[in-house]
Amino acid sequence: MDFELRVAREKVEREQRERKARAKAKMDKEKRAKAEAARQRDALEAAQRVKQLDAQRAQLLAEQEMEENLLLGNGISFMRLLEAVPFEGQGDKIKLPPSSFQELSTQNALDKGPMYFRLTTVNNQLLVAFAGVLEFTATEGTVQIPSHVWHNLFPDKGTEGIDVPLVELRYVSLPKGTYAKLKPEGPGFHDLPNHKAILETELRLHATLSEGETIRVSYGETHYGLQVLELKPDSTVSVIETDIDVDIEAPEGENHVLTPLEMGKIEEGIVEEGKFKYYKFSIDGTVSEVIRSGFADLEVKLQTDNNSNGDTDTDIYVSRHPLVFPTQHRHEWSSHEMGSKNFVIKHKDQNFVPGNYTIGVYGFKGVSKYQISVHVKDRNAHVQRVGEGEKVNSEDLVECGNCKRFVAKRTIVVHEAYCVRHNVVCQYEGCGLVLRKEERENHVHCVKCGRSFQKGEMEKHMKVFHEPIECMCGIVLEKEKMVQHQSEECPLRLIMCRFCGDMVPAGAKPADPRDRLSGLCEHESHCGSRTAPCDSCGRSVRLKDMDLHNIAVHQKN
Repeated sequence: MDFELRVAREKVEREQRERKARAKAKMDKEKRAKAEAARQRDALEAAQRVKQLDAQRAQLLAEQEMEENLLLGNGISFMRLLEAVPFEGQGDKIKLPPSSFQELSTQNALDKGPMYFRLTTVNNQLLVAFAGVLEFTATEGTVQIPSHVWHNLFPDKGTEGIDVPLVELRYVSLPKGTYAKLKPEGPGFHDLPNHKAILETELRLHATLSEGETIRVSYGETHYGLQVLELKPDSTVSVIETDIDVDIEAPEGENHVLTPLEMGKIEEGIVEEGKFKYYKFSIDGTVSEVIRSGFADLEVKLQTDNNSNGDTDTDIYVSRHPLVFPTQHRHEWSSHEMGSKNFVIKHKDQNFVPGNYTIGVYGFKGVSKYQISVHVKDRNAHVQRVGEGEKVNSEDLVECGNCKRFVAKRTIVVHEAYCVRHNVVCQYEGCGLVLRKEERENHVHCVKCGRSFQKGEMEKHMKVFHEPIECMCGIVLEKEKMVQHQSEECPLRLIMCRFCGDMVPAGAKPADPRDRLSGLCEHESHCGSRTAPCDSCGRSVRLKDMDLHNIAVHQKN
């Protein structure tokens, strides 16, 4: 009986303990649930507060960005993230998609004058460049960037390691520049005639200038880099429709690549194979008049080392400014004889006028040491004066049957006997040169042009005159035709524009047939389309029509 009561009591106690445990567990669960709910409610409220703060911060940033864009754009807000695509273009003018034109038009950006943009890279280090706009023809989502701006945004390795080069584009308003200080990266820029005008021509391709950037100036095949040191009134300025005072600081060290030559003074030099050494000299009106009168010629003398044994050789190329640096294909005069050279510009040469001249000594073979000089050579120094020597009556002269020279009758027999024994006449058509018999084997003619040379000079002649050469424009010609092509026909040849006075590439033939009949090249056709006020009536007339206007309207010749 007691056993049964004890079992029943233990059962009741155990059930009570279980009920208490279940009740306690339920209470703990309810507490945990309430705590979790409170925690979730607090987290939700905190997240909502963070979202509200982020929204407020984003709104503030957007308002600040809008204000910044309006401030930068002088009332115009325009910002795009676009893929950068390079294109072959000059200057700093980019191409934008058509949608950009529509967005800018709605804000009347076109009414505010030239448009300028700030480009910032977003893939790597933040690099900034400024540019104008060329046209709105780029593919949507892209901006086409010329090489100058591309180099500023992606220097060194360019876009290596970047899947998609992105740039942030913002419309900005820039002040007009009033002052610029530039410095050439190397020597030679100051040797160019009117180098500031050449710089002005290059700046026409630019819309902006920024401190620290380097602009490239081309003069024919020669390129110069000029670093922008200082600008006013700001570090980035507009160069469109403004007059800028430009100072060009001399580079450190040697500033010129044209060595001055004084008349009659000898200069020594060394030139390596395949390279040029340049000299310049001037011909004033007095010297030109003496040469033009026929009393003297201009002689360029190049004396080379006689101990070279044919291991070295040079060529001479001479040009008249504005062609500053003569080359194998662009020059006025040249001399290709082997060894020392005496190059004479005669008084009858129509290309000889007062001015500045350049001599280019070209290393044809090996490293050549030489001495060069320019002097006026008296033509009467070696002319027999009237009354000097023995007088011979023309009736007493007879022609030698071998050498075809006229000699006195009394000596013809002795002369012919000696002449036939020692001399021989070259039988090549049109030659007729009288040679010593021992020299006959060394006298040869080119099979292509018929010129006569010594046998050792033929290899150089074939290489210089008959080896095909490719012009910068792509055409392939021999030397003489190439010289004519680059002087008269090549679209990349340098000309002095009759309207702007700069040395510029001529370009192709103009599209307007009237310009072709007037002898204008492509550059002059475009340059001459600019207007200027007539000095007589003040009307705006195209530069290329100004002469016709003066004749037709003002009866001026």
